[in-house]
Amino acid sequence: MKILHTSDWHVGKVLKGQSRAEEHKAVLAGVIEIARAEQPDLVIVAGDLYDTAAPTPEATRLVTRALTALRRTGADVVAIGGNHDNGPALDALRPWAEAAGITLRGSVRENPDEHVIDGTTAGGERWRLAALPFLSQRYAVRAVEMYELTAAETNQTYADHLGRVLGRLTEGFTESGRVHLVTAHLTVTGAAAGGGERDAHTVLGYAVPATVFPGTAHYVALGHLHRAQRVDGPCPVRYSGSPLAVDFGEQENVPSVTVVEVTADTAARIREVPVTAAATLRTVRGTLAQLAEVEQPDAWLRVFVREQPRAGLREEVQELLPRALEIRIDPELVPAPGSGTAVAQRSGRSPRELFADYLDSRGHADDGVRELFDEIFEEVDR
Repeated sequence: MKILHTSDWHVGKVLKGQSRAEEHKAVLAGVIEIARAEQPDLVIVAGDLYDTAAPTPEATRLVTRALTALRRTGADVVAIGGNHDNGPALDALRPWAEAAGITLRGSVRENPDEHVIDGTTAGGERWRLAALPFLSQRYAVRAVEMYELTAAETNQTYADHLGRVLGRLTEGFTESGRVHLVTAHLTVTGAAAGGGERDAHTVLGYAVPATVFPGTAHYVALGHLHRAQRVDGPCPVRYSGSPLAVDFGEQENVPSVTVVEVTADTAARIREVPVTAAATLRTVRGTLAQLAEVEQPDAWLRVFVREQPRAGLREEVQELLPRALEIRIDPELVPAPGSGTAVAQRSGRSPRELFADYLDSRGHADDGVRELFDEIFEEVDR
């Protein structure tokens, strides 16, 4: 059977105030075109369909249309909730999804059998998929208890609980003649972050070892980390990565989807298919003169300016580089904390004096900024 694995769409993403809506339309159209060309039997969307738990109607419309279009290619479609998604809200769409022939699992349900999905390809190959949406730490113990596993000890870790849940979902992965699959939205120890993930859900307390996946699985389709990568484990484990770079920390990533060909008796053959529809993200640095020479391709820019801070500098850079979304003084020019004069005592000193001390500590010598502060302070102090 053939599988198309994608994740971390983050529809509704706004980058430094810039909407990515048109890029997302183009990116998802590209994913759909890949599905039409590859003709997979199964499409897995491994979480973070949205960038926020309260998506706009436009974002909801785009995601539901994309899932519908993927289903119309003839593939079975399974999508799970990620840490950015509102799991119960996704579950509320399940009647629509079922009517459209799409399997949607937004959050962990009380009946574990709901997370074990069986199917048969048009060619008669049988498959079983254990689908685990993102599970937060505070619900991990409850999920273990719901599945009537051994009572959770208070000192057990998130990884212990997740391993128990996955063990329950994959306990039927011993039957021969069937392709066994897992999809989950989580962090695996040792995998590389893409650069734009939500830090609170990628720290060590949320990381699990790859040994939580059974050696009897033919392929594990993961979401959450935005860099496409293979993870060492007892079976083929992979992140598809995001099909577009969602933040400047991801500018080195290659947006793609993963195509997997596997049978019950042969190892998975895995390849990446690039998705190139979104604008690239690029970081440039230099003086104003150097920035004036920067070529301006169809990319969103992060600019590190190698000039001393002064009033109007941002506007000058913006005029040179209209696609600059983030403009900052180059960190190499900013004094490190504690490297300058000692922090002034605040007691008995005016706001003007304190602000002047701050500018001095940051190497900001523009008198125009001080004068502007004085004008604003006088205005609000009346």
